[in-house]
Amino acid sequence: MLRYFFNKLGYGILTLWGVITVVFFLFNILPGDPARMMLDQNENSEQLAVIKKKYGFDLPISQQYLNYLNDLSVISLHSKNTDNYTFFDENKYNGIKLLSLNNSDVVLKAPYLRESFQKNGKKVTDIIAETLPNTIFLAFFAVGIAIFLGIFLGILSALYKDTAFDKTIAIISTFGMSLPSFFCAILAAWIFGFVLNEYTGLNMTGSLYEVDDFGEGVHLQLKNSILPAVVLGIRPLGVVIQLMRNSLLEVLNQDYIRTAKAKGLSMFKIVYKHALKNALNPVVTAVSGWFASMLAGSVFVEFIFGWNGLGKEIVDALNNLDLPIIMGSVLVIATTFVVITILVDMIYAYLDPKIKLN
Repeated sequence: MLRYFFNKLGYGILTLWGVITVVFFLFNILPGDPARMMLDQNENSEQLAVIKKKYGFDLPISQQYLNYLNDLSVISLHSKNTDNYTFFDENKYNGIKLLSLNNSDVVLKAPYLRESFQKNGKKVTDIIAETLPNTIFLAFFAVGIAIFLGIFLGILSALYKDTAFDKTIAIISTFGMSLPSFFCAILAAWIFGFVLNEYTGLNMTGSLYEVDDFGEGVHLQLKNSILPAVVLGIRPLGVVIQLMRNSLLEVLNQDYIRTAKAKGLSMFKIVYKHALKNALNPVVTAVSGWFASMLAGSVFVEFIFGWNGLGKEIVDALNNLDLPIIMGSVLVIATTFVVITILVDMIYAYLDPKIKLN
C-alpha cells in the first residue's frame, strides 16, 4: 500500500509539473504586458521599470520559469540579495529558513501563487481561500444528490428491469446526460428563480454568504445553493443511474447471489448485504472523476447563478486578463484531481478485495 502511494504520488507530481509548464508558457506567449496591466493609463517608464523589477518581468523567460517553479515548490532556494526577485521577503512568502548557504537560503514554505494584477496586489492564495470553499460546498452538494438519488433509482431500475418504470428512468437519465450544464443553468434560473419565484422562494442569483440590505452583517443563505447544485448534479446523476443499474444486474447474475436466493433470503437482504458493495465499484470511479471535473465545470454555472466560487473568479480573471488568478486556479483544480485519483484507487481496493495495490 505504501509503495503504491508513493508511486502514485510521483506520477502526480510529474503530472502537476506538466500542467505548470504548459500553463506558464501558454500565458506568457499571449499578447500584452503584465506590468502595464497592473498600472493605470497614466503609467510612465519609471513605474513600468519598478513593476517589472519587483515581479521579475525584466528577466529572460527561462529564468522566469525557474522562478515560478521555485515559488511553487515547498522547499525552495532564495537569494540573500534584497534586489533579487527570489529574496525571502516575509511579506511575500510564508515559511521558515532551513539552511543558510553562501549566497542563498533553503526555505520550507507554502506554495506562492503570486499576486493578482487587478486586485491591488492581493495574494492569489487569499483569493482562492475565499472562493474555493464555496465551490467545494457546491460540488459536494451536487455529488451528494447524484450519489444518493442515482444509487436509489439505479437499484429500483435494476430490480424492475424492462418495466415501464425502468424505461422511464432510462429516458430521464439519458436526457440529463445530454443537456449542457450552462443551458440547464439558464433554464433553471429563469423557470424556478424568476417565473416560479413566488412558489419556490428561490433566487436567480446569489451566493452562500450574502450581506443584508442594511450592510450590517453576513448571513448564510443555503437556499441559494439549491439551483446550482441541482444543475451541476444532473449529468452525474444520469451516469450514476445507468452505471448502478448495469453493474447491479451483472452482480445479480453471479452464482453467490443464486445461492443466497436458494437459502430463502429476501431481495432486500440480498441487495443490501451481498450485491450492493460489489456493484458500487464502477460508481465510485465515475463519481470521483465527476467530482474533480465539477471544480472545472462549475465555471459557467457559478457565473450564471452569481455564485461566489472559484469558477466565477476564473471568469472574472479571464475578462480582466488577471493571469496569476487563472494560473493558480488551474493548478488548484489539477492538484485536486490528482489527490482524488489516489484516494479513489484506495477506496476501490477496499470495496473489491480482489484488487491489490502494488
